Amino acid sequence: MTTVYEFQALDIAGRETPLAQYRGEVLLIVNTASKCGFTPQYEGLEALHRQLSPRGFAVLGFPCNQFASQEPGDAAEIANFCKLGFDVSFPMFAKVEVNGAGAHPLFAWLKAQAPGLLGSQAVKWNFTKFLVDRSGKVVGRYAPTTPPEAIRRDIEALL
Repeated sequence: MTTVYEFQALDIAGRETPLAQYRGEVLLIVNTASKCGFTPQYEGLEALHRQLSPRGFAVLGFPCNQFASQEPGDAAEIANFCKLGFDVSFPMFAKVEVNGAGAHPLFAWLKAQAPGLLGSQAVKWNFTKFLVDRSGKVVGRYAPTTPPEAIRRDIEALL
């Protein structure tokens, strides 16, 4: 695979979604969790999405329960939490694994394209963020501790 557009994923409602529908947009792909210390980042992710989506930007959220079981709910519970807690309007996808043999192919590809510190490919925790340019190439990886607003300048440079 050479671009993000070659992947598909189930959305939060269980529908197969080709990422090709985001062709030409700048994307911030994030593994999320509802019961994590970084969960308040949903607010910043939503702010970026609302402010920059008219310019061709989207946040894509992928719930993951691989880190201390911090995303235990089913799809309906996750969607409800995101809507009621943070008024999330950006696309949310079905729960995925981001590490190990069961890692979703998208995340296996993202990690290979943008390794972490010292070349490590593993996602270390919830709210790791991958920035993808308009051509579908990964241009950045951000740690869970990086607040969404700290990425805004990098996003705007791609818009």
